[in-house]
Amino acid sequence: METTSRAVAQTPAAEGGQQAPFARRTVDDYLRAPFPWYGLDEAFTGPRRLMQVGTTSDGAVEHGSIGHGDEPTIRNEYAAGGDQDAKEKFAVVVTVAANPSRRTADGTGLLEATSVSSAAWLAGVGLLSFTWPGQMDHALRDDWLEQQTETAWVLADDLDGADWSTLSLPVDGVPTAFHYRESEFGWVLAGSTSAGVHVGAYGRGMSAYGLGFAVVKDIAAYA
Repeated sequence: METTSRAVAQTPAAEGGQQAPFARRTVDDYLRAPFPWYGLDEAFTGPRRLMQVGTTSDGAVEHGSIGHGDEPTIRNEYAAGGDQDAKEKFAVVVTVAANPSRRTADGTGLLEATSVSSAAWLAGVGLLSFTWPGQMDHALRDDWLEQQTETAWVLADDLDGADWSTLSLPVDGVPTAFHYRESEFGWVLAGSTSAGVHVGAYGRGMSAYGLGFAVVKDIAAYA
């Protein structure tokens, strides 16, 4: 997907527990979206927050993320086996507009269609943006992140492959099939909704098996 999300995802993250350096969006960016936003359903009672939106080259909002639970930070001790109780518990829900291949606003090119694979890739890269493998020197993380980003795309492009399993979770109360995979860094899942959007999610410290998704009734309340 040729959106600003790819550039954001490949931005080097900070070391030592600092937040990844994406620009935190205001609720106005979310309100410009012509599609409904999804988050965890009412069974989740913890904190929620706006994270980021992605736009096409002509400025149209195409996807965005809403965080749940702890605010994720880069912690290089996570994969190195730090204190289990100190590890963050979070889930991030990514909503992607279901769009066919279409021309750019100026008519000079084509934008790629969005699909469940788009949601899976965005979720996979989102998880990587908050990951720092144990024992890795900070000077090498940029190369690692670029390599893993490409790997996430290859995996997302083969959702029927052996790296993925199927998980049924409620979406607006209706059981829905998701593609699901786990890694040492956390979990990623992706599926589609009847509301015309694709939903991806990633997390760590929270089990994906007990999650449910629902349309956000009032996105302004997350501001």
